[in-house]
Amino acid sequence: MDAQLGTEGRPLRVAIIGAGPAGFYAAEALLKQPNIVVLIDMFNRFPTPYGLVREGVAPDHQSIKSVTRIYDRIASDPRVRYFGNVTFGTDVTHEDLKQLYDQIVYAVGAPSDRRMGIPGEDLIGSYPATAFVGWYNGHPDYSNWTFDLSHERAVVVGNGNVAIDVTRILVTNPDKLAKTDIADYALEALRQSKIREVVMLGRRGPAQAAFTNAEIKELGELEGVDVIVDPADLELDPMSAEQVKEDKSAARNVEILRSFAARTEHKAPRRIRMRFLTSPVELIGENGRVVQVKVERNELVVDKNGSLRAKGTGVYDTIEAGLVLRSVGYRGVPLPGVPFQEGSFIIPNVNGRVIRPRDDAVILGEYVVGWAKRGPSGVIGTNKPDAVATVAAMVEDLPKLPGIPDENRDPQRIIELLRVRKPDFVTYADWKRLDAYETARGAEQGRPRVKVTTVPEMLEVIRRTSS
Repeated sequence: MDAQLGTEGRPLRVAIIGAGPAGFYAAEALLKQPNIVVLIDMFNRFPTPYGLVREGVAPDHQSIKSVTRIYDRIASDPRVRYFGNVTFGTDVTHEDLKQLYDQIVYAVGAPSDRRMGIPGEDLIGSYPATAFVGWYNGHPDYSNWTFDLSHERAVVVGNGNVAIDVTRILVTNPDKLAKTDIADYALEALRQSKIREVVMLGRRGPAQAAFTNAEIKELGELEGVDVIVDPADLELDPMSAEQVKEDKSAARNVEILRSFAARTEHKAPRRIRMRFLTSPVELIGENGRVVQVKVERNELVVDKNGSLRAKGTGVYDTIEAGLVLRSVGYRGVPLPGVPFQEGSFIIPNVNGRVIRPRDDAVILGEYVVGWAKRGPSGVIGTNKPDAVATVAAMVEDLPKLPGIPDENRDPQRIIELLRVRKPDFVTYADWKRLDAYETARGAEQGRPRVKVTTVPEMLEVIRRTSS
């Protein structure tokens, strides 16, 4: 008779797809299970782990990146292996993993962006904020992009922390950014930037803004930057006034914005102009490039669910701008062979158990964590309880799992497969060499690290430092 799954005789074999915060917190929760013997393999599309902590957190927010010390400890556990530079769906397939692992966890995040759905959105000069963030952070998908910063004004659409991040990076003194791990090419481009004003557009009012208190407060502390808010935008309708009474965070946001509106001297060389109850309705171009943003004034109305939503009033004006960055939300993308829920852009699930959309039947042995599970909400730490909840479901399901056959349990099987399909896969030891190279280059310049920003260059550094 087969030994029980999760024992010394038959360790539980788990594949985690994605090596960002959600993936690492899932691995940590599995490793902490007191009565389960587990072996975890993490697969990641890039050689570099840590997901949005490396590729999304702004370079001037280094303290947030210290969470990677926890992930490093998890990845260094002998029960965990890391396979970087491995793409799910081509280098390893859903079918491969089903044959080699008892349980699969999808931790792939929400790597795409939502669109505004307005005319002119695809003009040159109009981009998703996700691309701009990836560009200045040295994300390999965006390191070869160029952004035209030769105009005086940029427009950022959105009122969340990502919108604040891209706004802040556009107006921060490049000498300050030079002390961070911003990509070298981005630093050089920002040094040449002619942008002196960024207009932020929020479709709803200040009480509904999604940014956090710390992010908005930081904007007001930027050296050489005025933050301009029209006091009229801060006159709250009755529903918003009620919301502010019940929501401390919203109340603090409004309080901070009122302090900005009270500032009367605006003599700084760069400006952030925050506009609320304003939606872009068209990007106007000349010769294929954006030159103006047509906007509509909104009012707040209560929808049938009792939520406040923005409704256009038919009052329009235009803003001259040569760069438009939309930050209206992230969205998940389908994985080959894995169910996907259009509309909500997540992997359909119940409490982290993946389900088939056609009949809501649970697919035993397949799970999801993080943004791919719940949509793009919360901060890095939100992923920890989320992963713990999914792992609780995984443990609860163990008695029902048949497990993979013994002849497929050899941990070498996946390595043999990758040697054929993706011979330049990257181990955690390889990543540590690349990490040491980046931090050594950074130390020479008084920076946390100097990032390597293309996959071929990453692989070359790993090859050079291994010999």
